[in-house]
Amino acid sequence: MPRMVAPKKPRRTAERILETTLELFNRFGEPNVSTTLISAELRISPGNLYYHYPAKDELINGLFDRYERALAEILQAADGVENVEDAWLFIHMLFELVWSYRFLYRDLNDLLSKNRRLETHFQTVLRDKARAMHALLAGLARHGGLRIDSAEAAPLATSMVVLVTYWLSFEYVRDPRHALEPERAADALGRGAYHALALLLPHLDAPSRAHLQTLAAAYTAG
Repeated sequence: MPRMVAPKKPRRTAERILETTLELFNRFGEPNVSTTLISAELRISPGNLYYHYPAKDELINGLFDRYERALAEILQAADGVENVEDAWLFIHMLFELVWSYRFLYRDLNDLLSKNRRLETHFQTVLRDKARAMHALLAGLARHGGLRIDSAEAAPLATSMVVLVTYWLSFEYVRDPRHALEPERAADALGRGAYHALALLLPHLDAPSRAHLQTLAAAYTAG
């Protein structure tokens, strides 16, 4: 007798709203997506949307909360970086998360100017990223692949944070019509990861430098 499989529970409406909002924000940019468009895409009434999220900022904050939780989990991995390959994987994970929430980074300055909660929380995001970059540099130095003193480490960590934070803006400026299309993601992320780690090249020993360049050749298209 075949085993009965319990039917999957339908996703809660609030979850579905956030998932659809993220997809629309990523595709069109947050300023170009209205709550009317979101409710139409979901085929629910504007009143139903308003019941769960009374304002557009509530949608943005809900998505940012998800982003913060995912980021905190990824940043913990910085403490385990021992070599260039570990660093590559860590930076690439960061870029994958940025891509998943690319609307935040595409419209970052505009969002921060309009949303006080985001403005406050993003200061913490930057500090947490900086701490993670310091941990990455310390791990590489501790295991012998990186030669750097404390005076050089601080500005280098900051430069890596700036590059990770604004790389998608650079990609967008290079090719506004196509840069943020899903089929461009792999190349964009690979280039971002390489350029973030290329800041380390003057400080890496020869084997680590060669390995980084091999990784870049394998994962980037230019």
